[in-house]
Amino acid sequence: MKRFIHYPILVSVIIVCFPFLLLFPGMGQAQFVKGADIGWLQQMEATGYKFYDSTGTQQDCLQILKNHGINTVRFRVWVNPSQDKINGHCSKKEIAGMALRAKNMGMRILIDFHYSDSWADPSKQTKPAAWTNDPFSQLLTDLYNHTYEVLDTLKSIGAMPDWDQIGNEITGGMLWPDGSTSNWSQLAQLFNKGYDATKAVDSSIKVIIHLDQGNDNARFSTFFDNATSYHVRYDIIGASYYPYWLGTDYTVTINDLGNNLDDMASRYGKQVFVVETGGDYTQVQDTYDMLVAVMNKVKAVPNSQGLGVIYWEPEGEKSWSGYQLSCWGSDGKPTAALNAFLVNDLGINTIRNNDPGIMICPDPSMGGMLNIDITGSDGQSVLRIFDITGRLMKEMTLDHQPKIISETGLSPGMYIINISSPGSEITQKLIVN
Repeated sequence: MKRFIHYPILVSVIIVCFPFLLLFPGMGQAQFVKGADIGWLQQMEATGYKFYDSTGTQQDCLQILKNHGINTVRFRVWVNPSQDKINGHCSKKEIAGMALRAKNMGMRILIDFHYSDSWADPSKQTKPAAWTNDPFSQLLTDLYNHTYEVLDTLKSIGAMPDWDQIGNEITGGMLWPDGSTSNWSQLAQLFNKGYDATKAVDSSIKVIIHLDQGNDNARFSTFFDNATSYHVRYDIIGASYYPYWLGTDYTVTINDLGNNLDDMASRYGKQVFVVETGGDYTQVQDTYDMLVAVMNKVKAVPNSQGLGVIYWEPEGEKSWSGYQLSCWGSDGKPTAALNAFLVNDLGINTIRNNDPGIMICPDPSMGGMLNIDITGSDGQSVLRIFDITGRLMKEMTLDHQPKIISETGLSPGMYIINISSPGSEITQKLIVN
């Protein structure tokens, strides 16, 4: 039987070479993507769904995700969607508003073009109704214009994405039957139209081609060998990985995922990205362990070619969505599985402690959130967090609360935490990666 979610306590030694220069793991490298696909969020909010942080306080879902280490959000875009709360929305206008909101919170953005009016995946790649009767030459124009318009709109409002996907889980192609893998010549033209539209908006946006079953090397090598033969232009290989849908525990296929990612990066000279994953929300420990294992496999891809991991609809709690693989409980709070994204995100080093009865540490049951124990302190205590310029970032009065779990809600950097009470004080450095 597995022990429930053990987290190592991290101790960081901090070297300050200049007031604003912090030396900590990952500095000088691109930020590892810890992401969430949140296409349902705006409709959950519109229908009155309330989100709560781990302490039970109502809070903006995006802030809860950010407090759990999420630094990237992914949005699907449909062409002319219905108003169905589950299978619709996600229009260009709706996504623009959500993307700007996320960008203003410092998050990176990935746009997932489905090129359909609803779900596109390996079992269905249905053309948008408005494109159904268009000849192939017009279909190329349709795809180019739609891609350009969405990205240009986002750029114009200050919410330009870092990446986009030309199609969603397009193992069998897209815009069937014209863009099926039975007609690679046409499929390649569609891909390249999407690529050209993306780069016409901004050359910095990276283009992803995304397949399902990221553990299946034969599936990926067959597809990308064909893409190479037909001169498809793209920047990144994206993969889905759902042990739940494979019908096995992740331990059966996790090494296959790692081997496939390594092979894709070396064989095609591309970065790799797990753009979808998730686990049964009732199997908290297993989902947590799976997420940690997936992130470790992506981080282990040689030459830093593994970009990151995105959880698909973690906030899509089952009573609202009917979806089994969310990462949210019926109490409106994230499950502890989401704390996998906090692993290695906090480091603490004590500066001064004149009362051993006061403790602050990354909490072994909450994945790196602050665990504050003032059992040994008398009277009212005050917790304060300062940035390195001395600016007060957070203040809490701890009255008759001997043990507190707190989400930091802090951006990456170094901070000073101080807890003071009559006759007692502790001060520690905190690194948020």
